[in-house]
Amino acid sequence: MRKQFFLPFLVAVGLGTAPAANAVGTLAGTDIDNTAEVTYEVSGSGVTEVSNTLTVTVAEILDVDVTLQSPPSPVTPGDSAEELLFTVTNVGNGSEAFSLVLDSALAGDDFDPVPSAPSAIYFDTDGSGDLSAGDTPYNPGVNDPVLAADASIDVLIVNDIPATTADGDIGRSLLDATSVTGNGAPGTVFAGAGDGGVDAVAGNSGATDNDTGEYVVSDIQLAVVKSASVADQFGGTEPVPGASIIYTIVVTPSGGGTAANAAFTDPVPANTTYTPATITLNGAPLSDAPDADAGELVTIAGVPTISVALGDLTAASGPQTVVFTVTID
Repeated sequence: MRKQFFLPFLVAVGLGTAPAANAVGTLAGTDIDNTAEVTYEVSGSGVTEVSNTLTVTVAEILDVDVTLQSPPSPVTPGDSAEELLFTVTNVGNGSEAFSLVLDSALAGDDFDPVPSAPSAIYFDTDGSGDLSAGDTPYNPGVNDPVLAADASIDVLIVNDIPATTADGDIGRSLLDATSVTGNGAPGTVFAGAGDGGVDAVAGNSGATDNDTGEYVVSDIQLAVVKSASVADQFGGTEPVPGASIIYTIVVTPSGGGTAANAAFTDPVPANTTYTPATITLNGAPLSDAPDADAGELVTIAGVPTISVALGDLTAASGPQTVVFTVTID
């Protein structure tokens, strides 16, 4: 094509369309158009020659990332339906379905968790981070998650813990996600299998990825024993109105592992009134107000309640003794 041009001589100019970009690169199926032109002068007049337009359509990269979200999960022998949370992310540049597989028979751990029945893989539909009634079971080939480029989904794998496990044992479980279109060495081409019929190409992940979580068996237990003594206003021990009841509660950890964030609560009984400034923990006085120390008098469901934060307890922590006093109304 020729047209008149009256500007100084130019050699060549590329004309192109800037592609939209996102975290995974240009979307599969995007056309990249390019046209070149050359300008020159003939007898003092500018002339422009324009090339044909060349179009390159972006192929689809198949890439996936699986990332464990759960810390090591403490369990006890015989526990059932213990979950681990993962996030599956489509890090390719097209819409893609992924098949999910759980593997709990891994080498190098102390026991094999047992995939729960009837389903051991769930979508965390309600976003709670744990297995709940609102979560959707995964049915391979039926509801494989279809993720847009850069989209992700949270997935729970669920296992039972054998009753034969011992304190300190570790069992691992793996979630694998694989592109339904195909997988293989990076660069493997699946002709015409991408979005809109473009080629699909296995990316750096090979279109498959996995991550592993673990269960840690702990048989820590907390025994709680409560006792009381009465002191009446006459110097005796009769529980008459006006007498004091001194409650003593002993929390004793036993077994292996750690009871994390242990917390003690005890509602003040009906027909009694809490005696201010009588809470102690292991003999040390605690204040009634919510402050830096571990104890406080709080109201739970309308009932005055003694609350003491015991923290992380192990067998080595020994018995934890809480004492407080009430007066009979």
